[in-house]
Amino acid sequence: MLLGCGSDAATETNAADGSGGLTTMSGTAGEGGGETGESLSGGGSTSGPATAAGSGEEGGGAESGPGPIKFDFGIIPDAGNNVGACQPGDGNGKGKKGEPDFSYLWAANSGQGTISKIDTQTVTEIGRFQTGPTTAGSPSRTSVSLSGDVAVANRNGGITKIYALEENCQDTNGTPGIQTSTDNIPLAWDQEECRAWHIPFNYDSQRPVAWAPGTWNSSTCSWENELLWTAGRIGQGTTDEVVLIDGDAGIVLETVSIPGLKQDPYGLYGGAVDADGNFWATGWASGNHIVRVTLEDMEVTVWDGPSSTGTDSHWYGMTADVDGFIWNCGSRAARFDPATESWTVSPDLSVSSGCMADGEPGGLLWMSYFGGVRGVDRTTFDVVHNFATPTSYGVSIDFFGNIWAVNGNGAHRVDPADGTVTSYTGLTGAYTYSDMTGHSLSVVGGGIPSG
Repeated sequence: MLLGCGSDAATETNAADGSGGLTTMSGTAGEGGGETGESLSGGGSTSGPATAAGSGEEGGGAESGPGPIKFDFGIIPDAGNNVGACQPGDGNGKGKKGEPDFSYLWAANSGQGTISKIDTQTVTEIGRFQTGPTTAGSPSRTSVSLSGDVAVANRNGGITKIYALEENCQDTNGTPGIQTSTDNIPLAWDQEECRAWHIPFNYDSQRPVAWAPGTWNSSTCSWENELLWTAGRIGQGTTDEVVLIDGDAGIVLETVSIPGLKQDPYGLYGGAVDADGNFWATGWASGNHIVRVTLEDMEVTVWDGPSSTGTDSHWYGMTADVDGFIWNCGSRAARFDPATESWTVSPDLSVSSGCMADGEPGGLLWMSYFGGVRGVDRTTFDVVHNFATPTSYGVSIDFFGNIWAVNGNGAHRVDPADGTVTSYTGLTGAYTYSDMTGHSLSVVGGGIPSG
């Protein structure tokens, strides 16, 4: 099976040199969470655990590599109510029963106009793809469907879908066989055949992107009717558009206008879906609103957002959890309860931007800070884990239970059991707040992605 960071002004634009490597490091951090390891470009590696916040202890060495599969995030790959029917993760795909068919993380290289496909078990890059006809799109947010395919939005307008599996790619460029990138070198736009479709949009700012769950077909063992949400703004006005796209055909189905938002250069900044496939988005401006557009009838509801005070004056990351709450993340965490239409806001957590909830009811919200990731209790807002990584804006969780921190040239995998960090350092200005693996969609959508 398959399987949102910092302010835009902080985007890095490191040049890709093809030398990205795999390193494993230990990170020992107390509550303050300083950086304690250095990512090495190339092959060398060291390993060892990092302690949770306030533990004051450092354990012994740990081997790098994927390790045992951990299903402690509320995801049971072979679960299903239809006895005898094909279910996601039941061994009918490429994986063994109870194991993912495949597990990829997709990191947007904003500085290069590409997106990288990273194998979460080997921590290697196995494909890189242009996100638009030119390299000037400035991609940032990614979303992974329950089929495992990725959609990426370009800040400067345009959205692209890329197939996760080569068997689904189409021979379209006139050369026999499938031509597709299998390393960190992208093919030319008109040569890449694993691009499913591209839709140009005339937006000055297009950031949010989020897949709806779709429907599992137990006869064909595949997900169907997968729809995609995005949003954009023209100029620095106060009106955004939310767009619903047919994920298979790559055509716009519905567009709805949302006036009366805060005036800023970016408009709606982060996006997520709930269990019903409804789209949620929040603005970047201080004190902005939170918006819901329902999948069934495109009805728009707008609520006031939480105040944005603390070490960050804006909200950046956004996610949904298995309990039905919607989260805004900046220097604090803000939890919105759709049932009561109310916010609960944490104290300042000295974090920065991206966030993602695990699959446990009342579990952890993983948040980024500039030196690592923090696991925050979603009920009490207590910091439960504090792991150092070389740097972090975006946060995601893979289907083996590992936490990922992405920014700049690096994607860093953290084992939450002991804090061991394994890094890939070949990215180019990576900057992604969103659901890079499909984990968040899987949690709220009630199924594991399956190819």
